[in-house]
Amino acid sequence: MVPADGALSGWAALAWAKVKWVDGTDRYGARAAAAIVTPGHNTRARQGIVISHERLLPAERRTDDGVVLTGPLRSTAYEVRYAPNLMEAVRWIDLVAASDLISLDELAEYADELVAWAGIGHLREALTHANENVWSPAEVDLRLTWTVRLRLGHVVTNRPIFDLDGRHIGTPDVLDLERGVVGEYDGRVHLAGKQRAKDLVREGAFRRAGLEYVTMVAADRRDPTDFKLRTLEARARASRVPASERAWTIDPPHWWVSTNTVAERAPSRTFNVLGSSARHRDSR
Repeated sequence: MVPADGALSGWAALAWAKVKWVDGTDRYGARAAAAIVTPGHNTRARQGIVISHERLLPAERRTDDGVVLTGPLRSTAYEVRYAPNLMEAVRWIDLVAASDLISLDELAEYADELVAWAGIGHLREALTHANENVWSPAEVDLRLTWTVRLRLGHVVTNRPIFDLDGRHIGTPDVLDLERGVVGEYDGRVHLAGKQRAKDLVREGAFRRAGLEYVTMVAADRRDPTDFKLRTLEARARASRVPASERAWTIDPPHWWVSTNTVAERAPSRTFNVLGSSARHRDSR
């Protein structure tokens, strides 16, 4: 039971808010304890529950169908600040932003309010690697393998690629803009039948446009050693094609509707710095 001065926070509050892919288990299936924030010191942790005695302002609490929760910004910041490593921290931001519940700018503004809080440096570092346009947890691992482990720059996520006549070629999981390498994650659904045939057609279209192509599979998430090698080999091949000879672009034609950011996908949704949701007055 949540104390009178407290609120459910962290992953449990995010799951209650129906954030995609958040159910209290990590990518290995381990179950996490639910967090309750309460400034009082009489509440004790018990099995499956962890207690945070950090400051909790009344404006940070909200009630949803009888359950008292912290808002998305506070709940996300909690998980990021206490994440075991940078990649897990970034994953939290990406997944909540994918549900359009926070933007990176909003979370950065909120982080500025948490002066000297535990894990605040972790949160600020994670924000520099986070992305608002994620379509699956697996592609977060793919992107961070490139940007954190291989330190590649100029990587974009789910960015539509067009030929030079403005025709849409495809939208890969990640794209190395510097060298022109597409990165895709192939889960179980991609390995057989009609989907596999579609994937091969898609790969061919990317290659004909002059893009190199590298695939991550489930085993690479556990041990990315060979995937990193395949990526570097693909980048070496791609470097032989001068940028002036590329037959592709990420500049969309005038009729294309962009959905790369939270603001573009949900323009009427805003948050105040404490994480309470609001809508513009003219929203319908």
